[in-house]
Amino acid sequence: MKIINVDSKKEYRQFIKTPVSIFHGHPLYVPPLWMDELKGYDKKNNPILSNSDFQLFMVLDKRNNPVARAIAYMDKSYNEFHRTNIGFFGSFDCVRDKKCADLIIEKCELWLKDRNADAIRGPINPVAENWGFVYEGYDKRAVYMAPWNPEYYHEFFLSHDYSKVKDLYVYEADMDKGYVLPQRYENFAKDFFIKYPDMALRSLDMKDIEKDAYSIWEISNMALSENWGYVPLDLAVMKDMLKKLKFIVDPDAVLIAEYNGSAVGFCLGFPDINGIIKDIGGKLFPYGWAVLLKRLKKITDYRLFGLAVRPSWQSRGLDALMYIQLYKNLAYRKIRMEANYILEDNYRIKNSLEKLGMKKIITYRIYEKPLNKLI
Repeated sequence: MKIINVDSKKEYRQFIKTPVSIFHGHPLYVPPLWMDELKGYDKKNNPILSNSDFQLFMVLDKRNNPVARAIAYMDKSYNEFHRTNIGFFGSFDCVRDKKCADLIIEKCELWLKDRNADAIRGPINPVAENWGFVYEGYDKRAVYMAPWNPEYYHEFFLSHDYSKVKDLYVYEADMDKGYVLPQRYENFAKDFFIKYPDMALRSLDMKDIEKDAYSIWEISNMALSENWGYVPLDLAVMKDMLKKLKFIVDPDAVLIAEYNGSAVGFCLGFPDINGIIKDIGGKLFPYGWAVLLKRLKKITDYRLFGLAVRPSWQSRGLDALMYIQLYKNLAYRKIRMEANYILEDNYRIKNSLEKLGMKKIITYRIYEKPLNKLI
């Protein structure tokens, strides 16, 4: 085996296709949308990488077939905001071979060490914006824009003295399996509107998505600033994410909370299209678009991607109110909803979801390793 820096167009395409060559035929592996993935590691098209120093690495076997890949990068925005010097890795995929994993893990560490990184953290994929390795819940197919991996990845990193830095949880509400909103929350919603008669919840305005995108961006930066791993969200990153979601957006799954006409909270959900992506092999052309559009309205799996309120409205129950409305909007379809990326120590959100009757089904784990002792 040999490890290379990915520089040529041919190597780049091999890098992109590495997971397929490793996991082809696995029942839980879902390819990306190739249209997005092929542009994902380009500074011109990726707002996160546009402000990062990064390098793609790939391990080839003796026949020059890819057997592992990863990206190492220094996120300048993150380090400037937190006044740290942490390096990151992501897009890690590898066959079950420790020597192969050793090659690429050590290469990422040395590359970041050469750039004076004090530690390496990941996986945090700067393309799909998904975080962590699956640690619990391997039997679940990942929802759109969430990761999946085999169990053996953890062995690779633990053998290199990585340790857990944070766990992220996924909660589920499956209406087809009998989930119902506790009755007390119906009463809570009535009382909330009596107390705050000028509060209104509306669906996404499809005729003015730019305006709602700006509100989501602004509220996110206010509400999430105390969260672990937070970096001020650039408007370009928000627009890039919404561009990915625009063609699948369900207005009933995106709520804007307005008080006296001003946006004070949002709830961002979307249909999980991974089942369709798997069936079309990640290819939207020439026939994938038609399949996607035909099946989109029949999807019953959803992801709750984000829910936030302005600090002045926190601890008043507005987050619960939006969840209640989301439930009402989608209940008739008997959907299954996943709420993703709940920080293990975000007790306020965890307690709220558990009181709403949601169950924890998946844990993602993020690792970190000091590099200052690396020779």
